[in-house]
Amino acid sequence: MTSPSAGNGVVDWPAAAQIAARLAPPGPQASRADLDALVAGLRTAAGDAVEHVLEVTSMVPVVADAGSGSPGASGTPALGRVVVVDRASWAKANTQVMAAMTEGLGDAVAAAVKAPVSAAGQLAGAAEVGAVLALLSGRVLGQFDPYSPARPGSAAGSSAAGSAPAGPGRLLLVAPNVLQAEQALGVPVHDFRLWVCLHEQTHALQFAAAPWLAGHLAGRTQTLVAGLTETSAELARARLDRKIAMAGRAVLHVLRGEGGSLAESFLTPGQKEQLADISAVMALLEGHADVMMDAVGSSVVPSVRRIRARFERRRDGEGRPGADVVLRRVLGMDAKLAQYRDGARFVRSVERRVGRDGLNAVWADAAHLPTAREIHDARAWVRRVHG
Repeated sequence: MTSPSAGNGVVDWPAAAQIAARLAPPGPQASRADLDALVAGLRTAAGDAVEHVLEVTSMVPVVADAGSGSPGASGTPALGRVVVVDRASWAKANTQVMAAMTEGLGDAVAAAVKAPVSAAGQLAGAAEVGAVLALLSGRVLGQFDPYSPARPGSAAGSSAAGSAPAGPGRLLLVAPNVLQAEQALGVPVHDFRLWVCLHEQTHALQFAAAPWLAGHLAGRTQTLVAGLTETSAELARARLDRKIAMAGRAVLHVLRGEGGSLAESFLTPGQKEQLADISAVMALLEGHADVMMDAVGSSVVPSVRRIRARFERRRDGEGRPGADVVLRRVLGMDAKLAQYRDGARFVRSVERRVGRDGLNAVWADAAHLPTAREIHDARAWVRRVHG
């Protein structure tokens, strides 16, 4: 993967990648044969999931890459490259995602503080971002990255703000975390790997069916974070290195669609509304994927109900030490969990009223995305979009 350039950014992204990779905790131990089987199994599951996702969602991809990824048994084209990674590689890849989504932010920060972003300031941001990504790297099973070019060797993060990415993107599957989860849950490995891939390939389909979505999210994020640097009283009073570190933390929160302490500390009312609307879109994406991964049913994933029940208990922190509860709050994982559930309720409520085809109107245009109010009131979205 191509390392992002530090450039005039608010964060030294190559340094953030190095810090994240160095601090990422090691995964569970396994033999080489078991690891090879895990990687092969994930690739196969990712390919097989596409056909099921296309069928259950009734969505049609506008962007697909028949020459990338792992096609399913029926020859279904891939929705993006499938990349099986370790924790360090996942963390490094996310610095590329963040670099793409915050392109030009360094200039906005420099203008806000009336000084160029120094190397020391960029490193402060890199330390903040890298440390958090390292912690998150042990908790993510998979992720679809819509900001990656279609082919290795292309410049990562090359999309302009608000524009479509260079290709259909890549699906990152974090092998050690999948292995750890399936061992902890005690569920059939074939079923669990396919179930995980159903969720992630639903994300891939969301961006393939709505090719404007990646640019829309990037543009909204850049606007919000740039505005944050201009209006924050706390940033104005802080030392320059602290300003940059705080901006780096802000990037993390906004990219994950989180409010919480960030919004309470230095977002204006208008920026809180912007963040709430970004969070609503993230809730839609996660909730939709959660509903669809279960909707394939037991004919595809025989143990789907058992997996869901045990996975929900794991999400809720069952059996985890008290320190883990604190860490979850620091990482914003409780807010992320609320997104999954809010989004899933929205999707189910819309489907009860207008069916799956009616729900799919949400992917037709940015104006059809639910607002922060509508994600909690599906009837309001139905009235606005369907009349």
